Amino acid sequence: MPSTEAAPAPGRTAPARTDAGRIGVMLPRDLPVNDLHPYARRAEELGFDELWVVEDLGWRGGIAQAATLLAVTERITVGIGILPAGARNVCFAAMELATLAQLHPGRLTVGIGHGMPGWMRDAGAWPASPLTLLKEYTTALRTLLRGEPGPANGRYVQCEGVRLTELPEVVPPVILGVRGPKSQAAAGEVADGLLLAEPAAPAYIEASRRHLRPDATVVTYDVAAVDADEATALDRVRAGLSAIGEPDWAAHIDPLPFAAELRAHRAACADGAEFARSLPAEQVRALAVVGTPDQARAAVAARHAAGATTVVLTPAGPDALGSLESLAHALPTEPPGVS
Repeated sequence: MPSTEAAPAPGRTAPARTDAGRIGVMLPRDLPVNDLHPYARRAEELGFDELWVVEDLGWRGGIAQAATLLAVTERITVGIGILPAGARNVCFAAMELATLAQLHPGRLTVGIGHGMPGWMRDAGAWPASPLTLLKEYTTALRTLLRGEPGPANGRYVQCEGVRLTELPEVVPPVILGVRGPKSQAAAGEVADGLLLAEPAAPAYIEASRRHLRPDATVVTYDVAAVDADEATALDRVRAGLSAIGEPDWAAHIDPLPFAAELRAHRAACADGAEFARSLPAEQVRALAVVGTPDQARAAVAARHAAGATTVVLTPAGPDALGSLESLAHALPTEPPGVS
């Protein structure tokens, strides 16, 4: 079938978008280690504004990945989404993040969250009150990154009077990667914004934005596939939607007009794989950035219009570097090296 994927070609670094309509790409957690540098450099060449890394238990560390990718690129913003609050002492996390921000001014965004409960329990790091920890941790981290003395000791976080001596010229934004309304309300109180995991359909973005200040940052993740043939893109993206019928994704699904239909469909399927394979095409289109280049650009624009400041595309399929090339067709103006 026809494909928009192009062979990697030399290209100058495209200029960053400076308005709210930024577009990023995810670095897959299972990307072979020897592909990390080429992937990051190519994302920058293609004109993506941001490159996001994840920190899932048992995979690669978020801070180490961010440090490496910042060092091998020149312009692109690197986001960490997310660092679980229970995983690191806040004083030492602040030191690491301040160092990164000092070395790479204005190119770091920090996502903090609860972490997946099962993983955090396995690691012995799930607190009795996750929301209390998250609020204390975020408040302390932002205070320390500003160069101010740590706030009064709380239930979980103790850094009263601690002060960093090495401070970044540009304080990195700290946003919360959280799903539910209580945690999102906390983001409105103590953070610079939100990171919304996939799927981040426009209705979910709008519902989440109600908890925030008008000027807050909202970064969204969505599984994505772009191809000249829409059916090929739809097939490629389905596997990335296999988990969204599970209870943990309820907050993402509740605002959608087809929420009840989607839940009934999941209940009728034996597992997530069958659920994703048999999702109606119109629901796949709503839950992903998928289709032809024009369709993908429209899906990204709809998310920006709903309140996303950065839309991050997660490549679907086994060929991450090839997918990176095709996803560049979702950029408003195709950059050098894409045709």
